[in-house]
Amino acid sequence: MNCCDMLSFEGGDNMKLNPDCIRDILLTVEENVTLKRAIRIPFGNTYLLLEKYPHDVVSYHIRQCQLSGLLYNVRPSTGGSFYIDDLSPAGHDFLSNIRADKNWDKAKSAAKKVGTESLSILVKLAGDIIWNLISKP
Repeated sequence: MNCCDMLSFEGGDNMKLNPDCIRDILLTVEENVTLKRAIRIPFGNTYLLLEKYPHDVVSYHIRQCQLSGLLYNVRPSTGGSFYIDDLSPAGHDFLSNIRADKNWDKAKSAAKKVGTESLSILVKLAGDIIWNLISKP
């Protein structure tokens, strides 16, 4: 059984993808994982960037990150917490492209203009923004 099979959400509320929550999860994982230690995201979201989100929202977005190949080895634990070993190579690439607020804002704005907040589109847009910056004379 993987983390996606074990997630349950209180109240059965539908979840809507929140791109800022995705970014905050990736930043939190990168900041706290070491070669010898996974990050534990407990029920209650004790990490500064995640405190503003309810636990079920963080759990949902962890699942979306895992399903999209941005996180490596996500494991559910007791009490609704998760262990995450690292970002995947794709997760590192995406985070590198959106680390600067200016680039992140451009990616979100471009996605909104066409009416989508799809994670795959955000990943592509972020890469395109960086390539355009690199190729400018």
